[in-house]
Amino acid sequence: MEPARGAPRGDGGGEALLAELEALVRDVERASSWWERHGVDCAILALSLLSLPAGFLCLRSESVVVLGLGITILGVCHYTLTVKGSHLATHGALTESKRWNKIWELFFVEVCSAFSAEYAKYGHVKMHHGYTNVLGLGDSSTWRLPCLNRYVYMFLAPLLIPIITPLVAVERLRKVELRLAARSLGLIFLGLYAHYWVLLNVSGFRSPGSALLCMLTTRSLLAHPYLHVNIFQHIGLPMFSRDKKPPRIHMMSLGVLNLPRLPVLDWAFGHSIISCHVEHHFFPRLSDNMCLKVKPVVSQYLHEKQLPYNEDSYLARFRLFLSRYEEFMVQTPPITELVGLQ
Repeated sequence: MEPARGAPRGDGGGEALLAELEALVRDVERASSWWERHGVDCAILALSLLSLPAGFLCLRSESVVVLGLGITILGVCHYTLTVKGSHLATHGALTESKRWNKIWELFFVEVCSAFSAEYAKYGHVKMHHGYTNVLGLGDSSTWRLPCLNRYVYMFLAPLLIPIITPLVAVERLRKVELRLAARSLGLIFLGLYAHYWVLLNVSGFRSPGSALLCMLTTRSLLAHPYLHVNIFQHIGLPMFSRDKKPPRIHMMSLGVLNLPRLPVLDWAFGHSIISCHVEHHFFPRLSDNMCLKVKPVVSQYLHEKQLPYNEDSYLARFRLFLSRYEEFMVQTPPITELVGLQ
């Protein structure tokens, strides 16, 4: 058991503080246009979809430069659709229509990402967001692989994410009802086969092996920052026990970290995963653009109430995880207890 560094000293109870912050953010949201709430992010996703034909056609070229451009376009578009699109759709932040959110969720999560929409919502929304940094529930332990050493995990393991993702999805589908499992399997197969078919018939690949290698290359283009970001923003921060967790405002301010603005990752992963992760955990139904817009409000409020607002650079977190890999990724993290708040 260890005390939290910079334990919060906010005035009033946790619920009152959170309600006050929610009111401030609600005012910003009400004053925002549809373009700010949803349009910006929908435009980024639409542009990514429209860029796919150019990427596939570039792969027909014998020029190394044009070929590299095609792989880059397809890789960035893939992560924009599978990370940004899936994340927004899973949280219901793409549109105000529940029906269309469900349709986009199936498209981005199952067709594009080759994963189960049901398990994505359960694991991410219900567990990770519902129990952020609570040991055994939302503690990001699914990202830990104690059998791997630090260099294999940080440098080589990310390349396997495109292969592991559908395999994990199939394993999880054993636990859902047959109708949902059949739908998920069909959509996952559709997405993978469509990618393979286009490489053979549009991009002009002559062998199945070369097409599969290209699929792996484009789907792992940003796999390293994807894995790193998912561990940097929670692991190594205070963890709580399920029976003595503090009020939600303290859980989020202590257990979540923002990275600085990184243009490529902001575009492909979204602000809510990179530079506005704290804001996203407080308000998960806000779009990426709205998280960016309310960021000054949230940071100012937390600072005024003397609550933590964690920020660090990508490189600093990378060095920290390399130097303390055993402590963060192998050993069971210590439980943080905030005296007087549980």
